[in-house]
Amino acid sequence: MDKQFIFDRNLLSLSRAHAELCSRFTAAETTLGRYRFVESREGKLLPAWVDAAGSAHTLHSLTSPEKEAERLVATLDGAGFIVLLGLGAGFYAAAALRCAGVEQVLVIDYDINSVAELLCHYDYISLFNDERFSLMIDPEPNEVLNALLNMYQPVLHGGLATLPLRARTGNDAENFMPAANAIKQAVENIAEDFSVQSCFGKRWFSNIIHNCIISESQNNVLPPVSSAAVTAAGPSLDEQIPIIKKERAQFYLIATDTSLPALLYAGILPDAVISIDCQHISASHFIGQDISKLPLFLDLASPPLIARRGGKTFFFSGGHPLTNYISANYRNFPTLDTSGANVTYAGVTIACKMGARRIRIFGADYSYPQGAAYSRGAYFYPYFMRRQNRLRPASSLLSAFLYKSPSLKKIETETGWYYETKSLSLYRKRLEEKSRDLTARIFPAKGGGAPIAVNDEEMNQAVSRTISLFASGKAACGARQFLSDYRRKILGLPTFTTNIARYAETLNPEQKQVFVTLLPAAAAVRYRKNELAAPALLAETANYCALKIERLLKQS
Repeated sequence: MDKQFIFDRNLLSLSRAHAELCSRFTAAETTLGRYRFVESREGKLLPAWVDAAGSAHTLHSLTSPEKEAERLVATLDGAGFIVLLGLGAGFYAAAALRCAGVEQVLVIDYDINSVAELLCHYDYISLFNDERFSLMIDPEPNEVLNALLNMYQPVLHGGLATLPLRARTGNDAENFMPAANAIKQAVENIAEDFSVQSCFGKRWFSNIIHNCIISESQNNVLPPVSSAAVTAAGPSLDEQIPIIKKERAQFYLIATDTSLPALLYAGILPDAVISIDCQHISASHFIGQDISKLPLFLDLASPPLIARRGGKTFFFSGGHPLTNYISANYRNFPTLDTSGANVTYAGVTIACKMGARRIRIFGADYSYPQGAAYSRGAYFYPYFMRRQNRLRPASSLLSAFLYKSPSLKKIETETGWYYETKSLSLYRKRLEEKSRDLTARIFPAKGGGAPIAVNDEEMNQAVSRTISLFASGKAACGARQFLSDYRRKILGLPTFTTNIARYAETLNPEQKQVFVTLLPAAAAVRYRKNELAAPALLAETANYCALKIERLLKQS
């Protein structure tokens, strides 16, 4: 068969899902001799990669390439998402797509000219026509990372596995090694996020729908500020309290929920409090405190108990798919970046969103200076005092908390020492990265913990000075009516009976939005019932969410 004819047929098929890549292939060279082609013992035409020295390396088994592919893919049992490094003749991809339970196959290859040569010799139409197949050619590591973050859903795909075409990747490690590292990084990020969803997916859903009702009566507005301060509850806050008292009038003071008791204990009343944790233990920061007149910045996923106790509540969307859906379809809530995964990070983001050009940070140790975990007055110490007994005094409980982390690392400084954990270090680094993107200058107060290397250079004077008031938009309808409609749409989703790619094609844009809101709760369901297949998992999740809404609407 004519090579140009095969090439054109492949591009026609590829263009349906990869139009941009198809356009790039039309400009590729197909006569550079990147491959030589040899026959297997079965008469199959096999590609052999030609290295810089002119030696050819056959990519597949000369005996039985298809059986080799099936054998290697079979070792990935349980993986619903498979990443193949190297396209070759397509044997690996075809074998993967024939496996039961495989929902997505992503192929990554480099040197578009070499891949174009393959398109002239092999018929890939069956692969390109499969909705589960995706192809990336010459991607940068960050493109691989972002692609996996967008494509891979562990709650639906199950496990992810990588299978390299050894003869291809081994002769182009310069390209494939960074891609493999990006895959590893993506899996680590997704696993961390999935772990959180597994723990809190149901609680998030419950909190959000309850706060949706509460938000109906919240119509508060906050004017912009020029200078702000954020207090964390690290041990260094004790030493910095006198500074805050002395300079209190110079900034709008935002207290994290953990630092609120410490501030009130010291006689300092903040201008506002922020809380983002969905766990009910977050309410313990407010026990015994009069917060009826304090403005509260709350994620819609925060415990509704906190919002009920507060007087002025400012809800925001912290990135949960359901809060995004609520903002788009019920009432436009301010969107806040909470990707730093800690409340201090969120407090800095709030201050910047309010227009602050200078933000001071107190008590952000992101470590345990001299082995201390929190400032005096924080809930932490009374919490363990209430749980001590003769066999386990409070000091023992505190030590157990401190030393339970397997990543605990002691770091010596010129003035003392501190313990650092992997998670605390990650929180600090995320704040440091965030500071480089903000239009405000960040000034962390010096303490005994890990130093924060933020961007304290003069901000870009060309940045727009237009500041929006911190407030929620007008509701499109009543909260109960919105939740009733949302419940109806959940139950109206098409029955999940096939693979994810095909299922997504059956959904209209509105149904896709509703479907995505269920995924965090589905992660929690899968955590408890991992044996459920995707159709049963989604059905149970939809019924759970619909029942939660029904019970809420029946309450007086």
